[in-house]
Amino acid sequence: MRILIVDDNPTNVIIIREILKKENYRNFITASSAREMLDLLGVSDKEAVGNRTRPSGIDLILLDMMMPEMDGIEACRVVQQYEHLKDIPIIMVTAVGDSKKLAEALDAGAVDYVTKPINKVELMARIRLALRLKQEKDWHKERDQHIQDELKLAALVQNAVLSLPMEDENFEVHALFQPSFELAGDLYAWYSLGDGRYGVVLLDMMGHGISSSLFCMFIASVLKDTVTTYVEPEKVIQELNRRFNQLYIEKQLVQYYFTAIYLVIDTRMKRIDYVNAGHPPGLFFEGAAKRPVLLESNCHPVGLFDRMEIQPQSLTYEEEGHLALYTDGLLELVKGEHEDQLDFLIGHLNAVHSWEEETMRDAFFKENDNKDRDDDKCLVWVSLKKGKDKE
Repeated sequence: MRILIVDDNPTNVIIIREILKKENYRNFITASSAREMLDLLGVSDKEAVGNRTRPSGIDLILLDMMMPEMDGIEACRVVQQYEHLKDIPIIMVTAVGDSKKLAEALDAGAVDYVTKPINKVELMARIRLALRLKQEKDWHKERDQHIQDELKLAALVQNAVLSLPMEDENFEVHALFQPSFELAGDLYAWYSLGDGRYGVVLLDMMGHGISSSLFCMFIASVLKDTVTTYVEPEKVIQELNRRFNQLYIEKQLVQYYFTAIYLVIDTRMKRIDYVNAGHPPGLFFEGAAKRPVLLESNCHPVGLFDRMEIQPQSLTYEEEGHLALYTDGLLELVKGEHEDQLDFLIGHLNAVHSWEEETMRDAFFKENDNKDRDDDKCLVWVSLKKGKDKE
C-alpha cells in the first residue's frame, strides 16, 4: 500500500510520517502543495480531462485542506475528473472545524477527514477503513473487468454462429445486425437444401442479455439439423417448439419464448413457403411494385405451448424481387403506430432488388444510435434473381 501525504507544513508531514512508521506503513511519498500532488499523480488541472489514463500507483491520499494557491477541496475536485484516479480514497487533514467546509470536502470527493492536532488512534482507524474499502472496490473492478472480457468473448462466439452472406445464380442473402448489449437475442441462418431450394430463418428471443443469448445459442445448436432434416416450414417450427420446451428449468419465474419467420425458397419453381410464428411481417417486393406482399404471422410464438397447430403459407413469383426480414428493433426506430413504423420500413426497402449495404446501414444502423436503445436490430435481405423457368 502506497500513501501520498500532501501538506505545505513540514512539521505536519513529519508527524504523519512518524505515526505511519510506528504502524509499519513505510511505503509513502510526500508533496508540499496540491500542484506537486497532481504532478506526482501524472496529471495537471490544466490538462484536458481524460487525457491521461496511466495508473498512479497511489492507494491513499492524506490531503491538507488549507494550502496556498490551491486548497485541498479544489485539488480533490480536480482528481475526481480523472476516471483512473477517482477511486483513490482521499482523507482530508484539517484544522478547520467548520461543518460546512467539511461537508464541501466530502462533496468534492473526499471519503473521510481527521482534524488537527492529529489523534494517532483516530488517524490509523480511518486509514485502515479507507484502505479496506479501496481493496474491496479494486476487487470488484477486477471482477467486473473479467466479466466484461468474458462477455466480449461470448459475443464473438455468438457472432460466429451467424450465417455468412450467400450468393448463387438465382439467390442471394445478406444481413446487418446490431445488438443492444454485448450479447443478443436475435439469430439468423440460411442453408442450401439442394435442387435450387434454400431455407432462411430469423428469430427474436424474448428479453435481452445473457439469459436470452443462452437460449439463442441452444436454438443455434439444433437449427441446422432441424432445418435439413424436416425442411418443410411447419415441421421445422414444430420441431423447434418441441426442442425448446425440452429446456425445463426448475423454478423458472419467466416463460421464455421466441418469434420466428422461416421460409423455404424454391428458385426453380419460383415459390416461397413460409411460417411466421408471431414475428413482424416479412416484406416481399416483386418487379416494380412499391408496396410489398406481407408475410404476416399465422401462428403463435415458439415455446409458449407444448403443441403448435400451423397452416403454412405459400406465394409464387415471376419477376425478380427481394425479401426483407427484420426484428422489432428496426420498427422501433420510428415512434408511433405499427402502420407508421411499417410505412417507414417499406419506404426504405422498396427501391432496388440488389443488396446495397451502405444504403441499408445509413438508413437503419447509424453509428452510436443504439446508446439509449434496449432492443437488438437485425435486417435479413434475400435477393431473388431472374431464374430458370418452371419445368
